[in-house]
Amino acid sequence: MIVAGLTGGLGNQLFEYALARRISHDRGLPLKLDITGFDIYRLHAYSLQNFSIRQEFADPAEVSRLKSIGRRHFLTRRIQKLLPINRRTWIVERQFKFDPLILRTTRRQLYLQGYWQSEEYFKDIRPILLRELMVTTEPDAVNREFAARISELQAVSLHIRRGDYVTNSTTAKVHGVMPLNYYHHAVREISDLVPNPHFFIFSDDPPWARDHLALELPFTIMGHNAADRNYEDLRLMALCRHHIIANSSFSWWGAWLCQNPDPIVFAPEKWFSDSSLDTSDLIPSRWRRI
Repeated sequence: MIVAGLTGGLGNQLFEYALARRISHDRGLPLKLDITGFDIYRLHAYSLQNFSIRQEFADPAEVSRLKSIGRRHFLTRRIQKLLPINRRTWIVERQFKFDPLILRTTRRQLYLQGYWQSEEYFKDIRPILLRELMVTTEPDAVNREFAARISELQAVSLHIRRGDYVTNSTTAKVHGVMPLNYYHHAVREISDLVPNPHFFIFSDDPPWARDHLALELPFTIMGHNAADRNYEDLRLMALCRHHIIANSSFSWWGAWLCQNPDPIVFAPEKWFSDSSLDTSDLIPSRWRRI
């Protein structure tokens, strides 16, 4: 049994699910989700119920057993970290950069805790993830109309992430907000490569985007879906042919789930304000960093 410990927003949850799904597929083992972290993490809620995933939840006893081994449950997280990775049943992400040892563990009982933000963990099961990470919730009339428009145009998704990147001082210190010149640079590059592009601008702060991102090319501000319907924005984003993503796992997935065989994706060269984090494996090599 593989258990994925889920936390964070929708994008983070997709990364967490994707690695666990890869390991469960490779080992032929059942996959369960641990969502108890959301009992104390209130910034976001569990969000994968709208996708075509294998949704089975681990019970507290299963989680406890994987996090502490032994007759008296004396091996805590601290002690487990001292064990070779193949002897651990509780694996905590130890670095931001892709860690190939995670995929080599042979344990058949495993609890995974971390963000795992690299496609290197799961790109080998991309066809499976494209099926399972399809939104199954029926779209309403407004989202159906936008989906139809997107399919008719040279649609480019453009994501502006603000929210807690602005309002939460701790988050802002780590992430930072992408400057407007990043978007203008990417828009110029796209307009040189794509005939008649139409930009669909997704943001958690649509009024700010409308007031500050002055584009001379056709664009549409996508502000109709509330935060609890972010899966609708992700579905529309993935329908776009090309992408300009923010330093956000949400738009990372909007681009990765795109099924255009030859998408152009622009991503930030600098993902975090905190330069100590190694993001060299975060952006797929086929995407363009600026």
